[in-house]
Amino acid sequence: MTIPDRPVYLDYNATTPHDPEVIAAMRPYLDEHFGNPSSGHWYGQAPRAAVAEARSQVAALLNCRAEEILFTSGGTESNNLAIRGAAFARKDHGRHIITSRIEHPAVTEVCQRLEGEGFEVTYLSVDDTGTVRLAELEKAIRPETILVTLMHANNEVGTIQPVREAARIARARSILFHTDAAQSAGKIPADVEQLGVDLLSLAGHKIYAPKGVGALYVRQGVLLERLMDGAGQEGGRRPGTENVVEIAGLGKACEIAGRDLASNIAHMEECRNALERKLRERIPDLRVNGHPVARLPNTLSVSIRGLNANEILSEVGPFVAASAGAACHSGQVRISHVLEAMAVPEEWARGALRLTTGRFTTAVEIEMAALAIIESVEKLRKTLHGS
Repeated sequence: MTIPDRPVYLDYNATTPHDPEVIAAMRPYLDEHFGNPSSGHWYGQAPRAAVAEARSQVAALLNCRAEEILFTSGGTESNNLAIRGAAFARKDHGRHIITSRIEHPAVTEVCQRLEGEGFEVTYLSVDDTGTVRLAELEKAIRPETILVTLMHANNEVGTIQPVREAARIARARSILFHTDAAQSAGKIPADVEQLGVDLLSLAGHKIYAPKGVGALYVRQGVLLERLMDGAGQEGGRRPGTENVVEIAGLGKACEIAGRDLASNIAHMEECRNALERKLRERIPDLRVNGHPVARLPNTLSVSIRGLNANEILSEVGPFVAASAGAACHSGQVRISHVLEAMAVPEEWARGALRLTTGRFTTAVEIEMAALAIIESVEKLRKTLHGS
């Protein structure tokens, strides 16, 4: 294959490009409306209106009230504020938290930190599709359980968790429920009323908005302890001068995500399925990780037996940008915690690739990427077997 000017981008779960409509929505707050939204004079009016509009746009995507949306610096801060804020606000009711073994580090690291601060955490196992078992959740609940946090969809294999059913279990016992929806929002419906969650985290750079901005849905009446002290922005719950430029971008991105959800799902799924089909046809000893049906429409996690993912990505690098499910350092292969939790055998897990499509992926790109991956795998296998 002729080396292209740039590789085909199949790493949309890592980050997304900026949507042109998002850039256009941000530009006035770069070029002209620089004022502080908290200022009472003329220069604060347009920025203040932009923040209010964005709050309504995010709320519309999630089907909640505008006042239930807090703006943050991204998914990580949203997760921290939700989990730590809820834990310390409810510590007098109990100190037990439930999560899963396949959460993003922005959840697991927070839970581990809380374990060092007097809280107990139960980490639920998953089945071989990466799905939490509801019976195990029910069994794990104690009188002192105050919070359950389960991701809406997994960032590595795309498995969609039974959040609605899990939240119903928690709510029946007056336990708060948080979901990390960084990977799901804009790819599948993330309606907080349908899901029945109390807290939901959102990351701008996963839905074609900039990096460094996010949101947290907080159901009315839910109390969180502040992580920072300062002035009274965000209803006094998250102080700091608002990042007007990126908040405007996030709002527009959410508007687009809601507006085009059905067509985007169909497009991403079509691209994903075409790529899966082409790889299956040409690569022996290939398996797909994750749930066969309940998975994100854009996510394809494949394992290629007998090869290391980093070697495949190195070979295919000029042609395809993707992620590995295993990392190799100093001759040692480190399997991702998600594949470990799913009990994927090492001979398969070490060759795991995460290939994720997006709104801007084209059929031509899928053809190019599939051919590049197939040829790279064939080359590596010939080298491995000395033929």
